[in-house]
Order: sequence, then C-alpha cells, then structure tokens
Amino acid sequence: MIRIVLIVILLMIWALMEWHLYVLLCSYFHSGSISKKIFTLIWFVIPVISVLLFFVFRSFPRNIQVIVMNVVGIILISKIIAWIILLLGESMVLIGSRFTNESSDIGTSRRRFLAHVTLASLALPFSTLWYGLLKTSTDFKIHKQNLSFKRLPATFHGLKIVQISDIHTGSILYPEGLKKAIEMILELKPDLILFTGDLVNNTTDEAYAFENTLSLLKAPLGVYSILGNHDYGDYHSWSNEEAKKQNMANMIDLHDRLGWKLLKNEHVLIEKNNQTIALLGVENWGAALRFPKYGDVNLTTSGLPKEMFKILMSHDPSHWDAQIKGKLKDIDLTLSGHTHGFQFGVEIPGFKWSPSQYLYKQWAGLYRSGDQMIYVNRGLGCIGYSGRVGIRPEITLITLESEHG
Repeated sequence: MIRIVLIVILLMIWALMEWHLYVLLCSYFHSGSISKKIFTLIWFVIPVISVLLFFVFRSFPRNIQVIVMNVVGIILISKIIAWIILLLGESMVLIGSRFTNESSDIGTSRRRFLAHVTLASLALPFSTLWYGLLKTSTDFKIHKQNLSFKRLPATFHGLKIVQISDIHTGSILYPEGLKKAIEMILELKPDLILFTGDLVNNTTDEAYAFENTLSLLKAPLGVYSILGNHDYGDYHSWSNEEAKKQNMANMIDLHDRLGWKLLKNEHVLIEKNNQTIALLGVENWGAALRFPKYGDVNLTTSGLPKEMFKILMSHDPSHWDAQIKGKLKDIDLTLSGHTHGFQFGVEIPGFKWSPSQYLYKQWAGLYRSGDQMIYVNRGLGCIGYSGRVGIRPEITLITLESEHG
C-alpha cells in the first residue's frame, strides 16, 4: 500500500513538472498555431508512453530494457534539471519583487527570459547525456601507474598488472565496445590481469552473451577475479532461495569457464625466479549499511608471513579505510572499483571532481597512507545510465617497481 501511495505521489509531481514546463515553453508559439499543436502532442505523448513502458518494462528482452531505461531516463533527468532551474528562476523573480516593491507578476519579458534559460537547461543535459551514451561509454582510457615498494622482491621489478573492474554486462549496449576494450588490454601485454568485481548487474546470465569475448583475456601469470556487490544476486527478486544459490553457482562456474581464477576470501602465491608475492581476493565488504559484508580479510590473509609482499583485491574502496589502512600494514597495495567515479564529473590536469567524492574518500585513482596504497579503478562499464559524462571508462596499467631493483 505504501508503495502504491508513493508511486501516485511521484506521478502527481511528474505531472505538475510536465505542465509547468509546458506552459512556460508555449510562449515560443502563437496561440492556435500548428507548431504549438505539434509541440503539445509531442510533449505530452512522451510522458504517457514513459508511464506505460514503466508497467510493461520487465516483460521486454534485456537489451530492449536497457535501451528503454536510458532513453526515458535521459528525457526525465533533462526535464527535472530544467524544472529545478525554472523554479529557482521564478523564486528569484518573486523574492526580488518584494525587495523592489514591484509587482510579483512575472511580466512578458521576464517570462521570455525564463523560457530561454529553461530551454537551455533542458537542451544542455539532454545533448550531454546522449553524447555520454553514444560516444564516451566506449571511449576507454588507459591510466598508467608506476608504483614503487620497499618490500617488493627485486625479481618482480617491472611486473605489469592490468586492472579492470565493474564491467556490468547487463548494461552493455555496444558489444563491439567490449571487444575494443579487450583488444586494448591485450595490446598492453600484461603479466597479470586482475578483475575487481561486478561482472553483472543482477543475474549471472547477463554475462553469457559476452562469454566468448571475455574469455579472450589471457596473461602469462594468469587472470584473477573477485565478486562485487552486484554479483551475488542480492538486487534481484528470486522465486526462492534455491534459485539464488543456483545463480551464485552459475557465477562461479562462469568465472571458471572464462579462465579466471575467482578468489573468495582466499589467496594465491605468485612465484618468479624463486621469489614469491601474495595475491589476495576478499569477497565484497562495504562500510555503508546498504552494501553486503561477505568479506573476511583475516581469512584471506590466513597463513601468510607478515613480511611477504601482498596485493589485495577488494571491490569496495571503503573497505580499505575501515579494515586495511593502518590496521593490516602488511597489505601493500589494494585494488578496488565500485564507485565508477559516479560516471559523471570533471577530470582535467590539476583538477578532479565528482559527486562520488562526497560518498567515498577514495573514489578514483591512487591514494597513499604511509607505505600502503590503494588504487580505485573508474570501471569499464556502467550501471543504470549506460553512458559517462566527464569520467571515461578505465583500463589501469600498473607497473610494480622494487626499491631493490
């Protein structure tokens, strides 16, 4: 019942927004003109279709679901931004009239000015979001990091690691884009490939269509992976607990078929010229209450000598602050993903900003605390909106350097 009431309230707010924007933008048309009639038809048909799609959305094939969600989402977000700008503009006019003793009625010139501003605030996010969907979502960027460690054995000096994260196959619109990313990874000739979680959005079968492409990932020292919060099926409504367990069994089997060694609260030893480092893979552990805590880092490190150089794969970077940094000082490097850099932000030389930074202390790139480091990958794929604005999808190339090398 509460859910129905909430939906009704949201639909009423939506209807108010549509009408408010429509009335203002009608100032561009002459009363009774054909152009105004066409505008009216288009303006109101789109939200009606959107509401109808909402109720039949899940009956569509998955790729159609993704397309519908993105098209409707871009239109809705653009209108919300324009409406907020309109409300702010009208509020400023009303507040200004009180201080200047002018009439609180919004005159023709002011209304036309507000219409211009509102139209611009509608067009800008609309065009930007479409560009992010059609272009930036597959505009992969290789971030290169040379990281030096005191405890890294000399024989591992120059070891090349490619980290990828958050593929989210359930949101992929362009399969060719994923093939392009795989080709870019292989061209880097990494010694080791590490995937730090979120292969899917909700269910394992989302990845089946991309199995052949993903299985192309190969490296001399192997391909290793961990699970992200989306890989457990926690965000899907299962008919019963057995179905959810089978989904997880399918996920484990998929990693095996891909040739990826899935680490679930465990570690492996990587040997080279009789010297050894440890690669640790912890299950998802998020500091926020809304994210599951399946990880057990103590189990992951069990049996390892303190002095051994260790790389930890942990999907959620909040885990580093909560349980790793300053506590498990023998973990030298942590690799995470999860944040996507919010898929929105600004990254230019000398300046980096994203709403993600208000949720995560470590949200994109390299962070240090003493001799410990964490690198947060911006993600290869997308979730929800299948595009990116300002934060490009990432392939990370990390070259390890030994201070003894």
